[in-house]
Amino acid sequence: MKAKIGFISLGCPKNLVDTEVMLHHVMEAGYEITPDETEADVVIINTCAFIESAKKEAIENILDVAWLKENRDLKGIVVTGCLPERYREEILSEMPEVDAVIGCGGIHEIVSAIEKVLGGEKYSCFPEQEKIDFSGDRIVTTGDTFAYLKISEGCRNRCTYCAIPSIRGKFRSRTEESILAEARDLDEMGIKELVIVAQDTTCWGIDIYGEYRLPALLRKISEETSVPRIRILYCYPDKITDELVAEIRDNDKIVKYIDLPVQHISDSMLKAMNRHGDSECIKDAIARLRREVPGIIIRSTAIVGFPGETKEDFEELCQFILDAKFERFGAFPYSREEGTAAYDMEDQIDEQEKQDRYDILMRHQLSVCEEFNEKMVGRTFSVLCEDFDPVSEAYVGRTYMDAPDIDGKVFFMSPRGTKFSPGQIVDVKITEAMDYDLVGETVI
Repeated sequence: MKAKIGFISLGCPKNLVDTEVMLHHVMEAGYEITPDETEADVVIINTCAFIESAKKEAIENILDVAWLKENRDLKGIVVTGCLPERYREEILSEMPEVDAVIGCGGIHEIVSAIEKVLGGEKYSCFPEQEKIDFSGDRIVTTGDTFAYLKISEGCRNRCTYCAIPSIRGKFRSRTEESILAEARDLDEMGIKELVIVAQDTTCWGIDIYGEYRLPALLRKISEETSVPRIRILYCYPDKITDELVAEIRDNDKIVKYIDLPVQHISDSMLKAMNRHGDSECIKDAIARLRREVPGIIIRSTAIVGFPGETKEDFEELCQFILDAKFERFGAFPYSREEGTAAYDMEDQIDEQEKQDRYDILMRHQLSVCEEFNEKMVGRTFSVLCEDFDPVSEAYVGRTYMDAPDIDGKVFFMSPRGTKFSPGQIVDVKITEAMDYDLVGETVI
């Protein structure tokens, strides 16, 4: 009988897609996948190592699973993804609990790793990322409602705080043919929402076609599939072209939502971060989106406590958040990462000060979000049903305003007792706002 394999996927949606490709390889090889690590013979941990908190989470998961080697029948631990790519052989030498390490370019070698580990051997694999096909058949793990569609790998932006280029390599677009083939496959599975992801989706095509081609790609995906919703994440302000704005506005399948990480608004901070585009570029992109796409939801992120961030820089950021009124927003205290240009910058900021600034900024955003959500009460939205929550005794879904896993939910009930299935799109009238979530009733 073939061994049982468990999977733990950490980090971003792009990492989850890699996990899903590995899952397919493992199942094709005849192994049994178990959701219960205590039953597994081998556990695969696909890690993130973008910032310090992600590294700690990865290490904690490794140590938790290592307990099963001593107290259950676990034979091996395979660590894949960003953590081994960043620290290579250090993991095997410093964490004897780990039996195999695979870099970000080694997702297609997962079966070889399992076989070596089951044979009692240590194994490491770090293929040259730029030569590896990072696409492949997948086992979609996000249910019947949505799936992530990764259109590129790596990054060319070289932000001074970011380790991604050194971990994931240079920017590489998937070909249009490869992306469309996968989109059609996901459509045939019945997926209702495709979520377009990459480190920088707006950069897609520049390395293959010599120009930014995201609008044309979105158009083709909408034409060649029947998926009713297409959502775009990770768009950079300096690449919000008029063509992209028009495609979002005019294409009925593209939800009126965009993820636009700004990271700061102070020009001195943007320059220190090596962000492409200054404060006027950011404000112009937001203004054009709001003007041209009525009802658009803009999600953004910012970093607080970057080296050299003055009180004035921070106050400028706070005022910008209050003025911009991002419907969705998240902030992060700056994480000092070795190997990045910002690591050795002067005027590093105290950890407590970073946390204090984070708390202040998010209090500002909470007031913005509460004001926005109160305006939703009484309105009716199409909600993509995802599940039934037995605790609240309500169905759970998302409007066009909410991306999976990062934004809020709509909890809704059916006064007539109608039952709904995941993937159904239901009209829901909002009756109550709860911080970041909404409550409503179905409209029959």
